[in-house]
Amino acid sequence: MIEANNLTKVYSGVTVLNIPSLRINRGERFGLVGNNGAGKTTFFSLVLDLIHANSGEVLSGGQAVRLSDHWKAYTGSYLDESFLIDFLTPEEYFGFIVGLDGKMNGRVEQALEPYEDFFNGEVLGKKKLIRELSKGNQKKVGIVGALMTNPEVIVLDEPFPHLDPTSVIRLKRMLKERAAHNNVTMLISSHDLNHITDVCNRIALLEKGIILRDTQTTAGTIEELVSYFAAQLKE
Repeated sequence: MIEANNLTKVYSGVTVLNIPSLRINRGERFGLVGNNGAGKTTFFSLVLDLIHANSGEVLSGGQAVRLSDHWKAYTGSYLDESFLIDFLTPEEYFGFIVGLDGKMNGRVEQALEPYEDFFNGEVLGKKKLIRELSKGNQKKVGIVGALMTNPEVIVLDEPFPHLDPTSVIRLKRMLKERAAHNNVTMLISSHDLNHITDVCNRIALLEKGIILRDTQTTAGTIEELVSYFAAQLKE
C-alpha cells in the first residue's frame, strides 16, 4: 500500500532520513518509534507530500505521491495543529472536511456520531473557535477530522499526548476497531511505547533517520524497545 524506495532527506548537509526500502502492506498498523529528531515526522511528511525528498520516492497504491493526487482521496492524516483551521469552530471545520469528500454528501452530524464519546461533551456545541480549545480538545478535532471520512490510509503523528487517560483508551479502541473491520492501513508514531505496541501490529525503530528494527509486534516487543532505549543511558 505504502512504499519507500531509496528515500533520503537532507537538511543543511545532514541526512535526517535514509530509507533504502520499506513496504507497508494494506491493513497493517505500522508503528514508528524513536527519539526526538529520529526522522519520524519527516517520513510522514514525505508520505503526505508535504516536503520534497532529496532522492527516492514514496508510492501510495503503486503511484508516486509526488506525481499524482490520487492518494488524497483515500488518505486521512493529522500531524500537528497546522492541519487545523483554527479560526473556525469545530463544527465549521468538520463541515469543511465533509464538503471536500464527495462520498459524504454533507452529512456532518451522521459522520460525527461515532465520536461522541471521544469528544466527551467538550468539543461540539461550545461556540468556541478551535484556537480557543485546550490542546487536548484541539487534538481530538484533528484526529476526528482525519478519521471521519473513513479513509483507507490513516497517518497520525504522536496522537496520544495532551489526551486524558479515558480519551487515550477510547482512541486506541477506535483505531483497533477501525483496522479490524475496515482493513485500514495505519501509520502511527508515538513516544509512548505502551500505546504504540498496544495499537500497532508492526513496529519500526527509527534512529537518526535509519530503520534499525522492523518486526511484528509480539508479547516481548515492548521489553525489547525499553531495553534498547535504556541502553542509551549508559553511553
